[in-house]
Amino acid sequence: MNLPTRVAPEAFRESAADGYPLSGFTWRPSRPDPTRPVVIINAATSVRCRHYSRFADYLFANGFDVITYDYRGIGESRNGSLRGFKASWSDWGALDFEAMLQRAQREFPGQPIDVVGHSFGGCAAGLGASGAVIRRVVTVGAQFAYWRDYAAGGRWRMFGKWHVVMPLVTALCGYFPGKRLGWLEDTPAGVVRDWGTPTPRYETRPSGRTLGELPFTRVKAQLLAISITDDPFGTVEAIERLLRYFDSSERTHLRIAPEDIGETAVGHFAFFRSDYQDRLWPIALKWLQHGALAQGTPGQRV
Repeated sequence: MNLPTRVAPEAFRESAADGYPLSGFTWRPSRPDPTRPVVIINAATSVRCRHYSRFADYLFANGFDVITYDYRGIGESRNGSLRGFKASWSDWGALDFEAMLQRAQREFPGQPIDVVGHSFGGCAAGLGASGAVIRRVVTVGAQFAYWRDYAAGGRWRMFGKWHVVMPLVTALCGYFPGKRLGWLEDTPAGVVRDWGTPTPRYETRPSGRTLGELPFTRVKAQLLAISITDDPFGTVEAIERLLRYFDSSERTHLRIAPEDIGETAVGHFAFFRSDYQDRLWPIALKWLQHGALAQGTPGQRV
């Protein structure tokens, strides 16, 4: 595939509604083009937005403007120590992602707004108050990290790592020192509490709100959920649990086995590596372009 010349992304700062300064990057041509949709990329929990830069290059080269950003306390949006820093999954969605939705409307007026969400980033796509403006969504391995949904073969090992060790280390340090341990980025304690809770965070609805009152229902987008069969987080049960919350959206679940694309393993994180530019990225691209799967797309609909 011959792609147009790449552009250097522009760094930006954007304040969330509570005043917290968020940082990220924008891909756009030198002259605004109202025919180009803009894609907001929501990262996985404690994964820096730079992980998605090559995928952003790919989308830009194929006709999309792109926004990537880090949630508060992560990467470009970290300001000092995380000890005592207050942030939760709800903050990352309702405040940080919402700030990006508002930025997209302001900076790219009249352009369609799409979202790509990896892991928690797919949950965040349903937590913005302005979710009704979203045209199309692609999620990859998106779920609540609910331990009963983990793949059966490694469930107890994963439970011990993410729901016992991670909360204990966080309690000792005041945050999770993930970078030092080689477990993702350093993570705010509130996010660890959300991850470590024994029941799905929005399944229990601790605020007492009914499902219809949660922001998910505001999203009326064409939604493609991609899951990989060797992703221990993204089982069918896990993906479908999240999809049920997007009950106002037209939803399609595509499940891909590594052998469908000539691989032996893909897992939870590899989708956005440039190794898969010719085999996996076109699936997301076609959905963002047309709201449909191309003929011959690998995998099976669930």
